[in-house]
Amino acid sequence: MKFFTVTMTAAALALPIGTAHAETLKIMAADLPPMVNSDGTGREAEVVSSVMQHCGYDVSFELQPFTRHWASFDSGEGDAVMTVPTGMPMAGTQSKTYVSYQNGVSFLADSGHNIASLADLNGMKIAAFEGASGILPGLSETVDSFASYREMADQETQSKLLLGKRVDGILGDGMLFAAYMTNLRDAGATSGVDANQPVQFRAIFEPSNYAMNFRDAEIAAKFDRCFSELEADGTIAKINTKWVDKYRDTLADDYLSM
Repeated sequence: MKFFTVTMTAAALALPIGTAHAETLKIMAADLPPMVNSDGTGREAEVVSSVMQHCGYDVSFELQPFTRHWASFDSGEGDAVMTVPTGMPMAGTQSKTYVSYQNGVSFLADSGHNIASLADLNGMKIAAFEGASGILPGLSETVDSFASYREMADQETQSKLLLGKRVDGILGDGMLFAAYMTNLRDAGATSGVDANQPVQFRAIFEPSNYAMNFRDAEIAAKFDRCFSELEADGTIAKINTKWVDKYRDTLADDYLSM
């Protein structure tokens, strides 16, 4: 299993010179492109980097598989951890919500499926991200109605299962799915699947809100203050829109109502 550590310094982000010697915080992050990419870019990574820089800190992301990064933080690694479901018990002090994922179902456009709610997945073969049944509202009570259901951490494999028509739908964040589809299309024939098949995304869940947990309660409070300031001046909205627009062909207007 690969782990990535990416330091986002003030210089790398073209930030004011006065922040060049800021304290660097090690942040445990989930390897979830395009939310957090291996080079430290991404929608969520940019939000966190921008907020922390506004607070006077640099950040160093250590990327691990989703849910593994929680366990690592609980075991003592890092100064903070990202992508924590709001209200989830965990070490440290939790911030307010700083990012929302839009979970839904992705499926082949020519499948003939008319999906508007979780109930419409009755009798289908469904794949989802690891831990989905504990995060997506109503899912754990519904899986018995599916023809089959599996959870897996490898979202590229999920996409290949859909393109190979071995599952009917994938549950998860629409941006993550769209990014993997883009990678498979770019890979062409070497991907082993026909990635040019048109796909659709439907937001059948309420947005999932995520917070950060910090070991230092004072830094958690600073994060909340700095986030509120960047949200008020439009910086957060610009970051979110910029990244969502990259995948508009797949997401249409069904992602966080953007």
